[in-house]
Amino acid sequence: MDDSLHPQDWTGRTTRVVIDRPLGSTHPEHGYAYEVNYGFVPGVLAPDGEELDVYLLGTSEPLEVCERAEVVGIVRRRDDVEDKLVAVVGAETWDAQKIAAAVRFQEQFFDSYVELCDSAQQLGSRGPDEA
Repeated sequence: MDDSLHPQDWTGRTTRVVIDRPLGSTHPEHGYAYEVNYGFVPGVLAPDGEELDVYLLGTSEPLEVCERAEVVGIVRRRDDVEDKLVAVVGAETWDAQKIAAAVRFQEQFFDSYVELCDSAQQLGSRGPDEA
């Protein structure tokens, strides 16, 4: 878990997201399909030394870049060094449960939970050994 990533630092922020794994693409090592656009915030480094990862929700089209995405939460991984931002486009409302369902395709392999930027509500996601 990345203790340096604080929800209050991201609440109400919009950010540019560069998509390096578009919706429908296949993970390069593990072979599963990305059910949402997945990318990074350019210039913001995560603890692994790479740019900060982002799940981009709210669009059903594969994208290359999103110029203005609203950050709504963080996927916290208890068993990994890096957490992931959750950003959205469009007017759809996203609560912790809905976010957890959208990112389960990848988070099912980790002990993770969703922390919303505007509330203390959290919802866990169990890994394959706990389902």
